[in-house]
Amino acid sequence: MARIGTVDDRFQSYNVEMVEVTGGAFWKPYGSNRSPGHSELYESRPPIDLTNPKLRKLAAALAPAYLRVSGSWANATYFADTDMAPPAPPLGFSGVLSRQQWRRVVDFSQAVGAQIVTSFAVSPGTRNSAGVWLPDQADRFLTYTYAVGGRVAAAEFMNEPNVSMSGGTPAADNAAAYARDFRIFRSLVKENFPEILLLGPGTVGEPASASDLLVASGTGSLDGISYHHYGTPSERCSGTSAPEAALSEEWLSRTDQTLAFYRSLRDKFEPGKPIWLTETAEAACGGNRWDATFLDTFRYLDQLGRLAAAGVQVVMHNTLAASDYGLLNERTLAPAPSYWGALLWRLSMGGVVLDPGVPVQAGLHVYAHCQRGTPGGVSLLILNVDRSAPHALTLPAASERYTLDAAALQDTTVRLNGLPLRLDPQENLPRMAGVRTAAGTLTFAPATITFLTIPSAANEACR
Repeated sequence: MARIGTVDDRFQSYNVEMVEVTGGAFWKPYGSNRSPGHSELYESRPPIDLTNPKLRKLAAALAPAYLRVSGSWANATYFADTDMAPPAPPLGFSGVLSRQQWRRVVDFSQAVGAQIVTSFAVSPGTRNSAGVWLPDQADRFLTYTYAVGGRVAAAEFMNEPNVSMSGGTPAADNAAAYARDFRIFRSLVKENFPEILLLGPGTVGEPASASDLLVASGTGSLDGISYHHYGTPSERCSGTSAPEAALSEEWLSRTDQTLAFYRSLRDKFEPGKPIWLTETAEAACGGNRWDATFLDTFRYLDQLGRLAAAGVQVVMHNTLAASDYGLLNERTLAPAPSYWGALLWRLSMGGVVLDPGVPVQAGLHVYAHCQRGTPGGVSLLILNVDRSAPHALTLPAASERYTLDAAALQDTTVRLNGLPLRLDPQENLPRMAGVRTAAGTLTFAPATITFLTIPSAANEACR
């Protein structure tokens, strides 16, 4: 298996939305008794408890990672350079972030081995009478971060400039104003915090305005290309929910189509720069009700495999623990099936991407990386997305097998090699034990996900 690329060591990462940190209205989980549809979009919630030992334990198991604190609400969040937040945001803002709340983000990031990625407020409260963006809020925010021992690894100027926020006009509608404001932002960062990687345009979907924003930013002004991808809006936002198509090539390949769009922009405006997917999930607006079941684990892991093979450096799942698309249940912090998939990826798949050398087969997706932490070893991710037929591969070496399945595809309990995965009574993770498998033909049952680790592979690209 030849080496075809590498990914960032923090390739598999996640988001904690700014509104989770401050508290406020975010996408309301459907709940078992809630009817489908787009009524009751939001639910008010208190700030997430980033000191919670269970949350920290489960996040640390995915380290190293990037922790992105951003989202649409971040565009209008006021940083109150005080320990206690004022009772209401100042004029021109819709939320307030206190020093105490941000200090907890910094402490959390350090405790769980995650580096911070963020964006900044751009709402009317950040602008002068002429509408020009002022850097004082961003400056105070970054200065405080470093004063308490934190650091920001990478930043986008704003979240999704092609989407309106609070009824305002998208920044992409006035490229000249965006260019002016971006230059102010870039000067602030490069002159005072030069170690921060600047990412952009940070748009969602495939908007024509993404090209305008990159032109406005100026060729060579970014350290990396960032974008957001969702296969569909959720039912909350009048989108679709099609679990019957969740294992189809048409559905799984949508992430390829969006990447192709941004890769072409990268090659035109920022050739050679890395590409980061800084926000993604099955569906936007909190996800669909089946996102918290085993079914979406196929999309999650297949997306990681596809994008790593295509050269994307970082993929940030939205969210760690909020609404239906969270890796963890927001109320109980119980791992969703996708969390167990994320954990097996973290344990198995290293940063060197390999050509699996497996002929394309309908229903069988195979991805290969060097085995994490094992010189010469190889790990395979094998997804049988065929709902009715088994598939087989022949391997020339013994392996450790880790197969995920569920009693039903829309089950919230996932099994590893036939045994349900659960935290123990002390809320510790179980031992992720593989099954020793001899060389030869291996069969993969319908609708299953398997990781194979082959420590004896002696792959020269993995030494």
